[in-house]
Amino acid sequence: MTDWAPKRFWTQAEAVQRETRFSVELDGRPVKTPYKQPLILPTLAMAEAIALEWQAQSDLIDPTTMPATRAANSAIDKVAPQHAEVVDILAAYGENDLLCYRAAQPQALIDQQAAAWDPWLAWAAQALEAPLHVTTGVMPIDQPAQSIARMHARVARFDNFALTGFHDLVQLSGSLVLAFAVAAGKLTAHAAWPISRVDENFQISQWGDDEEAAEVAGIKRQAFIDGAAFMAMNRAT
Repeated sequence: MTDWAPKRFWTQAEAVQRETRFSVELDGRPVKTPYKQPLILPTLAMAEAIALEWQAQSDLIDPTTMPATRAANSAIDKVAPQHAEVVDILAAYGENDLLCYRAAQPQALIDQQAAAWDPWLAWAAQALEAPLHVTTGVMPIDQPAQSIARMHARVARFDNFALTGFHDLVQLSGSLVLAFAVAAGKLTAHAAWPISRVDENFQISQWGDDEEAAEVAGIKRQAFIDGAAFMAMNRAT
């Protein structure tokens, strides 16, 4: 059994603006989502990025090289019909945020976690009005109900496209706080990623890297960066 990939069938991909609606056309034909819905986009910047992805395809289409296209399809086909459910899933990360669970030993790791994570918990307490408790170990702890409610409300304010990018920031980092910091422009994705990887990087420093694990981490890192870029496209005018 051989792998099959769709072949390129167009010559020119371009972003199109008609009044306040943005889309992408292939030789004048509008692109649709996998669920056959019109690919109507919120900004020209997003339409241009998607058009570039389509134009860059060779003879065979490779969806793995089209992160903005895949994210836009998800926003329309998957997030839009269940916006509230996606909000609930992502907001729940605040109850078990990565930054709140600390090592009991060794001291070097304890110090690295504190240096990397404490400033962003302090930022969340002030900027998001959502202080969170810190604990040692992995046993779940209760977080202030008001903090969780405030973060939930902030997630709920994202539109379908922003929520799609935010989803990747939260799930790949394991931290609602770091995702908010990136979304607010307080952290770049490049800076936030190693903050979310303090534990893993400490283990690598002690025991060395694993080639397969490093490859997986690299894929996740790129997806995290792509999620932040997608959110930025959604804000661009």
